[in-house]
Amino acid sequence: MTERLSPGDTAPQFTLTDDTGAEVSLGDFLGRKVIVYFYPAAMTPGCTKQACDFTDSLSSLQAAGYEVVGISPDKPAKLAKFRERDGLTITLLSDPDKSVLAAYGAFGEKKLYGKVVEGVIRSTVVVDEDGKVAVAQYNVKATGHVAKLRKDLKLDAVS
Repeated sequence: MTERLSPGDTAPQFTLTDDTGAEVSLGDFLGRKVIVYFYPAAMTPGCTKQACDFTDSLSSLQAAGYEVVGISPDKPAKLAKFRERDGLTITLLSDPDKSVLAAYGAFGEKKLYGKVVEGVIRSTVVVDEDGKVAVAQYNVKATGHVAKLRKDLKLDAVS
């Protein structure tokens, strides 16, 4: 079982490829707060809802000092289709070997339709300006998660 992160932990460093083929590292965000969210698969109903919610909230999250990064095991080409199809403006990163998912505690055993399976655990980790975990939420719901996160971060209601 993968260890889950807790507030105060140092966020695991990563460098992953985005949907354009560029490399993006956690270190690129040092000095800024970043919401790193993990989702199972691009272009599925729940993941689409969550990505669209983050995109719709992006300008107000950025105004509050937050960047948003979504990570899934999908290949960059699929992420590019996802961005194009749904008009997404958030950063989408590919973790095909699931090493970053595992480092963040977002891959492991979970219940799916009553069965225990191994897979991506829908999770959100907020990393502060110094690279420390400020918030770690696991088994989040796709629908309504952004609104709940905004409330947890004490941000105004939807922009």
